[in-house]
Amino acid sequence: MENPIKATPKDVFLYLFNIVTFYLIVVGFIMLCVQYVNALFPDTLDYYFTGIAGTVRTASSILCIAVPAYIISAWLLGKDLIKIPTKRDLWVRRWLTYFTLFVSAITIIIDLMIFVYNFLNGEISIRFFLKIFVVLLVACAVFGYYLWDLKRAVVKTKVNRIFAIALAVLVFGSIIGGFFIVGTPIEQRQRRMDEQRIADLQNIQMQIIDYWTRKSSLPKALVDLQDNISGFSVPQDPDLKKDYEYRSVEKLKFELCAEFARSNLNDPVNGRNTMGAYPVGPAQQSWGHETGRVCFIRTIDPELYKPLPATPEASKQIK
Repeated sequence: MENPIKATPKDVFLYLFNIVTFYLIVVGFIMLCVQYVNALFPDTLDYYFTGIAGTVRTASSILCIAVPAYIISAWLLGKDLIKIPTKRDLWVRRWLTYFTLFVSAITIIIDLMIFVYNFLNGEISIRFFLKIFVVLLVACAVFGYYLWDLKRAVVKTKVNRIFAIALAVLVFGSIIGGFFIVGTPIEQRQRRMDEQRIADLQNIQMQIIDYWTRKSSLPKALVDLQDNISGFSVPQDPDLKKDYEYRSVEKLKFELCAEFARSNLNDPVNGRNTMGAYPVGPAQQSWGHETGRVCFIRTIDPELYKPLPATPEASKQIK
């Protein structure tokens, strides 16, 4: 009786490396497709563009590294199987293959359960159906491929090469398609810069209002807001490294200006044409802007922001 071939450390490494990179590809691809659905079909109750863009970046990074790693490891394993066909029966290969079939089958069942439950609960949106379809399609494709791989004969075939090419085209095509949905890396950086500018302007606005409530007047310049005790330091433009513009227009009216890299008037949030990734606060107002220099005029409501009364103790300390 012929002794069964034993798995070497190299075999265990290659098969584990191959299956882990494959799982990363599946997870990254599903993440990418789900976020594309979120961007194309925004939910009025749950939508944050920066969250979508961040997940797209994460999924794209996973795919860019995992896909080449998987294809290389699959090529090495296939080459080894052609040399030694008996390695098809290695315990590590069969265990990982059946485990992948098990995970795929469970994913399909759970996905269908979620579909039925949500359908009975009245969830009939195209957004929901597309997400369910993506997970179901990927799980079925994984199950079908590994079932075929388990039964196929070890011969030199073009199927694996075709599969590798199709996988690379599909994955990298989906990444490139994301540029048309969430923007290119340059556009994403511009967006983040503009978000930081709005966050800085909101912070300055809050400090101006606080200055007004304490001193009953607007600051003459932004430098008046500097406070070594509270630790507030007037921020600068994160990209241009210059001060934001401030001007006191009237007793209760002031103006804040900044240079923006892009317009945010068409950025969707909650299905509307405003950007919702900026910080919120009691002084929040509209921060929609075009490209270039944009000024925001704010008027303090003295009924809403009443000056703090000066106490005798504070007056004595000042004197």
